[in-house]
Amino acid sequence: MRAFAIKSFGGPDRLEWCEIPAPAPGAGQVLVRVAYAGVNPADWKTREGMLSRYIDYRFPFVLGFDLAGVVETVGDGVIGFAPGDAVYGTSMQGQGQNGSYAEYCCAFAPMLALVPSALPMAAAAGIPTAGITAFGGLVDVGKLKAGQSVLINGAAGGVGSLAVQIAKACGARVAGTCSPANSYFVQTLGAEVTIDYKTENVADTVTRWAPGGVDIVLDAVGLDSLLPKAREIVRPGGIYVEIETLISAANETQLREAADSGFTLTSNMVAVARLSEHFQGLAALIRDRKIKPPPIDVLPLSRAGYAHNRVQAGHVRGKIVLEIDPFAP
Repeated sequence: MRAFAIKSFGGPDRLEWCEIPAPAPGAGQVLVRVAYAGVNPADWKTREGMLSRYIDYRFPFVLGFDLAGVVETVGDGVIGFAPGDAVYGTSMQGQGQNGSYAEYCCAFAPMLALVPSALPMAAAAGIPTAGITAFGGLVDVGKLKAGQSVLINGAAGGVGSLAVQIAKACGARVAGTCSPANSYFVQTLGAEVTIDYKTENVADTVTRWAPGGVDIVLDAVGLDSLLPKAREIVRPGGIYVEIETLISAANETQLREAADSGFTLTSNMVAVARLSEHFQGLAALIRDRKIKPPPIDVLPLSRAGYAHNRVQAGHVRGKIVLEIDPFAP
């Protein structure tokens, strides 16, 4: 099969066309003919070797966590899927297997769901990793409850735009940081308040909206951009959730300050063993039309390097999706 892969770590120029053997599904796995692959910040970090602590690379290595396509075959023990089914979900890249920038890709059955009839396949490809991250960070790690106040840092991006909707669907009050150009968009997703992170004092605006601080912060920006203000933003008994693959990690001083202030500072990765539960919870919300997919920009697979550069630069509204096989139903 054809794939867009890397043979060594480095910049976008490391991505190249390769002919590699098509995978075969093992027990509990599904072979998908890929139509579209979603692009995530983790993709360019994977390309550069920054996620080596999580991934067992084997070159040539095919990138791509997210996929949407059609079931080709199923492995032993798989129920609920049959050849010809339109599905979306995540690849086995995190387990060191080839990802979705290819004609075919294997996935664990619990990490797939049927594409709802009203959902375009390209849009479905932009959901899985961002949605799993948002759902796990809020519902599992954050223990989100109806009536709580939630701040989404980076509310217009792939993770943030889904997180706003998930929090709203769970009955929470939501605020989000974004640029002025994205303010109306974020409000249409359910945010009561939008905060211009460039010109406004985020902590002051948050505490005017939620006196005493918010119950949950989900930091979908990373790089510790908001973390220094966590003590001013999160109420005692609240929780600040970092997304570890955004290269965001609290130091010992910040952890101690959080404990002294009475709130929890933690990583979304503490719930990594429950990713399949997060995906199935997310898929149920999408199936029931309680959340909608983020806006997408569809590019050909050959422009994956350009897509990586855009995602790395930040400020992408919604998601970029790569077209692998546009003729898949």
